Amino acid sequence: MAASHAKIPLWTIVAPVAGLSFDVAFHGTAAPGLGVGFAIALIATVLAAVHHAEVVATRVGEPFGAVILALAVTVIECGLIVSVLMGDKPQPTLVRDTIHAVVMLVLHGVAGLCIVLGAWRHRHQQFRTEGAHAYLIVLLPMVVATLVLPNHTLGAPGAFYSNEQLAFVSIACLALYIAFTFTQTVRDRDFFISLDDDGNPYQDDHAPPSNRTTLTAFITLLIALTAVVLLAKSCTPFIQGAAKAVGAPDEVVGVVVAAIVLLPEAMAACRAAMANRLQTSINLALGSAVSSIGLTIPVVAAVAWWKNVPLELGVSAGSAILIGLTFIMGLITYGTGRTNLLSGLVHLVMFALWLFLIFAP
Repeated sequence: MAASHAKIPLWTIVAPVAGLSFDVAFHGTAAPGLGVGFAIALIATVLAAVHHAEVVATRVGEPFGAVILALAVTVIECGLIVSVLMGDKPQPTLVRDTIHAVVMLVLHGVAGLCIVLGAWRHRHQQFRTEGAHAYLIVLLPMVVATLVLPNHTLGAPGAFYSNEQLAFVSIACLALYIAFTFTQTVRDRDFFISLDDDGNPYQDDHAPPSNRTTLTAFITLLIALTAVVLLAKSCTPFIQGAAKAVGAPDEVVGVVVAAIVLLPEAMAACRAAMANRLQTSINLALGSAVSSIGLTIPVVAAVAWWKNVPLELGVSAGSAILIGLTFIMGLITYGTGRTNLLSGLVHLVMFALWLFLIFAP
């Protein structure tokens, strides 16, 4: 039987090298036409990076594979956000907008799409409620502390934390992420293992990649992540300029960053759902959100302190209500251990509502 990832596609090796070369050749050039080139190079390199992360993840198996994928995505996200914070035109709301977009994209967009695709092909799918609830129980305090609580503290006016408050929240998010990772990989790792229709651990029919293939993928992954960080620094001014040119709200930049970051994970999650492995979809999607907050906030907070850039984290009252509704729906959806078409459609409608309100607040 053919081995999974037996041969690494050539384009996944060419894309990072080409992306690095493109950035070296045109770094600092402000010609409008180059924005498209940087965007194409960035997206291709992101896809290549996550492909190589998937190869390594396949080798180590679940649930460690989901952790590796989440870490790769977090490096990409940090690269995009930090590149803006360290640029000539820092955007203090980008962290808030990106984290908010990641939460809504994951809990409504990706989750809804995976449930609909899985239900369309397999009617009903099952998963471990313990694993899904573990994600939600960590995500909820992270999201509230990051996006809601800044509006209700006295350390700084408006939607800001004081330096001491931001440092404590960053440490708290990191501690929650470490505790969750320990639970996922050591303490209760069976909560995150995919089950078949008979309730037994899912057995992959493909052989894992060889040591040589895995090593090649790991080395190329490091090159690709480096290319992503450099390309992100060159690409973000074009993204900001394009949003301003069409009169789009500032939040759109955060949505674009989140979409670029989550695109490969979303594709992998949808493939897993269609293959009747919804638990893997949950691990990929919700794992990205957990690492996105638990690791990105400490890194970005440190950069913001170093560059003396204030971070406006608090969302509006309407957004806070939608976030609360999002977690209520998540607890209902993941509380039964089985999904259906209706729940997926409801999540997609809520995602469309959130997206519409960005342009028509």
